[in-house]
Amino acid sequence: MSHYFTNKPETPHDEKLLTTTLRGQEFSFYTDSGVFSKDAVDFGSRTLTDTMAISEGASVLDMGCGWGPVGIAAARLNPSGTVLLVDVNTRALALAERNIIINKVPNATTLVSDVYANLESRMFDTILTNPPIRAGKSVVHSIFTGAVEHLNPGGSLWVVIQKKQGAPSAEKRLNELFSKVHIRARNKGYYIFEAVK
Repeated sequence: MSHYFTNKPETPHDEKLLTTTLRGQEFSFYTDSGVFSKDAVDFGSRTLTDTMAISEGASVLDMGCGWGPVGIAAARLNPSGTVLLVDVNTRALALAERNIIINKVPNATTLVSDVYANLESRMFDTILTNPPIRAGKSVVHSIFTGAVEHLNPGGSLWVVIQKKQGAPSAEKRLNELFSKVHIRARNKGYYIFEAVK
């Protein structure tokens, strides 16, 4: 069985077009099988999008973007900034590229990368992630560790994670890595952390 965090899912295609509202604005998204949450914007991503704060003109990274709802919403909210959507799943990224076009966010681009492997020395003001819990704790925590190396001073990592899927251990790790960690929202067992470099 192929997982959504594999590079090239082999699941048969089952494409659909969703329309949804995020931050009071309407978006359309193509989704498909072999990607995370193909039937709707998942509750975690929706909670992250509702909570995230992005300063005007910020350089943003959406790490593990899937088909792109969080990063595309960030690009729409921050038209003077830039958003890079990154995922290891090429099917998800192909969808994200189409979704960038249909949602008219020319300030968003995509890159295939296994976590930060292809980002080299690129730096960001904000990193957003709904991490791939099923990929395991080591992958999730590597997103936190890499964020420290790719955030500008004073930059923030925004993370959504369920309490039962590791929020307490995530908070502990974030506190080890970052100067300040804030719980910005709690909603139905989901925590939104902002970790400031």
